[in-house]
Amino acid sequence: MRNEGYLLLRATDGIAALHILEKEDVDLIVLDIMMPRMDGIEACLKIREKKNMPIIMLSAKGEDMDKIIGLSSGADDYLAKPFNPLELIARIKSQLRRYTRLNVPLANKEHEIEVDELLINTKTHEVKLEGRTIKLTPREFAILELLARHRGTVWSIEKIYEAVWQEAYMDSDNTVMVHIRKIREKMEANPRKPKYIKTIWGVGYKVE
Repeated sequence: MRNEGYLLLRATDGIAALHILEKEDVDLIVLDIMMPRMDGIEACLKIREKKNMPIIMLSAKGEDMDKIIGLSSGADDYLAKPFNPLELIARIKSQLRRYTRLNVPLANKEHEIEVDELLINTKTHEVKLEGRTIKLTPREFAILELLARHRGTVWSIEKIYEAVWQEAYMDSDNTVMVHIRKIREKMEANPRKPKYIKTIWGVGYKVE
């Protein structure tokens, strides 16, 4: 999870988790059912009295009844042990996307695209990263908006060019690559290891 850029707060049991939630802003909880002092079911019920962030339940038991009890206590998803860590990461990302989408005010949904600390305003053509304004040319902005609006989708150089320039792409044209390099230089702390615009070798680019 740390490799994916998440900040983790660890609790050894349900009571410790409740104490953390009193002091910290938490976006998602991965909650084990089998814990000392206060198990995951009771902890989930207590959390739901005040909080509505996504909760993913973990259990060594895979029976349907355990799943039903876990979800009926207020959990959003359930994963039985043993599980592939990559599946847990995928479910975390899915729940966070859903939670973020449902909790963004309607007034912001129409004109703002948010990717982690990156905020794109399609109405004012402003781009902010961690509160800092990033000045992009109209073409650079159009490329960033295209990739961010279709987050997770890989766009080929040809498709990016045709969508932004509105004309046929020439095989020898490296215009898109040049523009993406300039965007990275303006945005990324380390343009060689970009956080936002990822290169999918042999395919194209995407914003994760």
